Amino acid sequence: MEYRTLGTTDLRVSAVGYGASPLGGVFGAIDPAEGIRAVRTALDLGVNFIDVSPFYGATTAETLLGKALRGIDRSSYILATKVGRYGETDFDFSARRVVRSVDESLGRLGCEHIDLIQCHDIEFGDLHQVVEETIPALQSLREYGKVRLVGVTGYPLEALAYVADRARVDTVLSYGRYTLLDRELLRWTPRFSSSGIAVINASPLAMGLLTESEAPAWHPAPAPLRERARRAAQLCRQRGIDIARVALSFAVAAPQFATTVVGSATAAYVTRSVRWAQESVDGDLLNEIEALVSPVLNTPWRIGRPETSDLRILDG
Repeated sequence: MEYRTLGTTDLRVSAVGYGASPLGGVFGAIDPAEGIRAVRTALDLGVNFIDVSPFYGATTAETLLGKALRGIDRSSYILATKVGRYGETDFDFSARRVVRSVDESLGRLGCEHIDLIQCHDIEFGDLHQVVEETIPALQSLREYGKVRLVGVTGYPLEALAYVADRARVDTVLSYGRYTLLDRELLRWTPRFSSSGIAVINASPLAMGLLTESEAPAWHPAPAPLRERARRAAQLCRQRGIDIARVALSFAVAAPQFATTVVGSATAAYVTRSVRWAQESVDGDLLNEIEALVSPVLNTPWRIGRPETSDLRILDG
């Protein structure tokens, strides 16, 4: 396993991170015992960065993750969770709520501190509140040893940049923005890195677009993007390779990101993902995929408040 420095901190994180959202059943029902095996398999394979949220499965993911980590040396993993989002439409970035949320997460996770606490999906909140109220409240928890680092997550890179320019954050995390279909996170990375902010890439499979299965009906990607993803999967199939294998190795190969978070609820999938992520990309196949998806490359989907995707509006 390759390890990279997390921004300007002294933490070294695995290039492949473990995403615990599937433990909450967000992609379908799971076997709790198998979920626990998945977490421990990831740790055995050298994965030391774990990302979760109380939103995933309405706290189910945090609770099951806490059970999986019971008895594991706390210094052997770097634990990240989130505040601010608790349901599909339940957002609360107030100082009082996020401080209480940290204590609740500590209880479910069964630990005394969280390495990285993140404001979850800030594009659904008031960014001014995130800057002026949420982040200062989380920073204050450092004094009590409850958290070590503070970050923000979201899909629109404009929203992450707006907050990162105005508040003291250690990390930014975006999902689906550095994949075979979208390279925008890489373009924005120097802006964050120049301020010492670590960039975390998540969902290298574009929330299911870059898999052998059809993307879920709720997926927000526009139809042309979904169609090109389907054709790219078909192309890989014709070459005798799973598109997820190409997508994982492509995403993790970018050294600009501290880690790339991959979710799984089974030990077998964790093992496969870690193996695929460390393989090299077939250059010829990658060029064919590039040509196929070029008409829709970097096409974003719309999510969150409209103004959070437009810096001109945010900057007034």
